[in-house]
Amino acid sequence: MRESELLGHIAGRSRGLVAGAGWVVIAGPGDDCAVMRSPTGDVSLLTVDQVVAGRHFEPGTALGLIARKAVARSVSDIAAMGGVPAWGMATGLLPEGYRAGSELFDAMADWAIRFGCPLIGGDIAAHASPDHPLTLTVTVGGSMDPGVSPVMRSGAQAGDRVWLTGRLGGSFASGRHLAFEPRVGAGRSLARAGARAMIDLSDGLGRDAGRVGSASGVRIEIETDRIPLHDGVADWRTGASEGEDYELLVAGPGCLAERVPGLLGPIGRVHACGPGDAGAWFVEPGGGLVDAGTMGWDH
Repeated sequence: MRESELLGHIAGRSRGLVAGAGWVVIAGPGDDCAVMRSPTGDVSLLTVDQVVAGRHFEPGTALGLIARKAVARSVSDIAAMGGVPAWGMATGLLPEGYRAGSELFDAMADWAIRFGCPLIGGDIAAHASPDHPLTLTVTVGGSMDPGVSPVMRSGAQAGDRVWLTGRLGGSFASGRHLAFEPRVGAGRSLARAGARAMIDLSDGLGRDAGRVGSASGVRIEIETDRIPLHDGVADWRTGASEGEDYELLVAGPGCLAERVPGLLGPIGRVHACGPGDAGAWFVEPGGGLVDAGTMGWDH
């Protein structure tokens, strides 16, 4: 089973979740964050992510960079909802005999404070094998600015334009995946300015744009010659499929770029579609169409 299939299964099983003690589930599995409303009406954002040695970072990577990425991945999810990180919790599954635990968790605690989500708890376990990859999991809770609603993946509307908060491609090869800056400030500004849908690009522009289109029940068309790429990226297909960019993909009214300076694009547009046709497509200069949802990282 691929990751995308399992995620779809989980989201399907989770529809209609009912929380206890007066809490309300606004959004469960299937978005960048879970969204909960407390009995007093406060909205909370909750997300969890992990990094695994050999998958998300190479052996020999500096501990500070491993720690940074472990925290930043979850902070990026908060940014994609337009929220503000507030606290974090971390777990570590360490290989047998791992000797750098103190330094690693000191670095995680330092980065969590710098990102505004100090670590308030967690758990540690040791694997029975020294060959087991180091695995770190970080949960981050956040909130919205007063009077601002979370920006879901499901809010894109026909007629919306599509933008990015930065250039794409080459993140892993360049090392940017270890030192990216979660777009918290941009996300907050976009939420206040009326963005209708957002997602952070961890699995690639193609697959993640497809997720927004499917969740919103619309067809997103992205013009390939408008995709902003980092220097040295071979072509749009490479930039759209590698992943690990952690920029925000944003859909909203045409005036959004006037309200939030610095957006790149528009790179595409949102169209109405029939049942079963929702998703995203790349439009090449000659008019050729490529199913965006097939391009990107899938475990």
